[in-house]
Amino acid sequence: MDKLKKVLSGHDGNDDLNVLQGANEASTLGWGTRAKGFVACFVAGVLCSVLGTCLLWVPRNGLTLFAVFYSLGNVATLLSTMFLMGPLKQVKRMCDKTRALATAIMIACLILTLCAAFWWKNKGLALLFCILQFLAFTWYSLSYIPFARDAIIKLFSVCLK
Repeated sequence: MDKLKKVLSGHDGNDDLNVLQGANEASTLGWGTRAKGFVACFVAGVLCSVLGTCLLWVPRNGLTLFAVFYSLGNVATLLSTMFLMGPLKQVKRMCDKTRALATAIMIACLILTLCAAFWWKNKGLALLFCILQFLAFTWYSLSYIPFARDAIIKLFSVCLK
């Protein structure tokens, strides 16, 4: 409605908005709809990850199916939080200095998992990248819980002594 008012009042609306800002402005969902979208996307992501893990032992194409479903599950789970925060705010938070390394490792391992499955056909490498993907996603998720990372580091330092 605001864009229609801008056009009718003589403003073209030719602002230099990037794709994320446009998507953020278009997301005028109510909290009930956002919560439903979050739950649906999160459940779909978890189901894809579990299905991918189950498909790992399919004889011929198990590795490829595992890599695809596990990675899709992680992407869907990550995208589910965009329903709560909005896409622009989510991407900004992913690039915060506290999360940037975990985000980069997670995305790199996701891509490398698919490369190991499709092009390199190396089961061990794909499994290693999935484990690293899981650890990076866990570390990324812990950054949203106050003092959770500090508690994990302290726990590991006590266990290693």
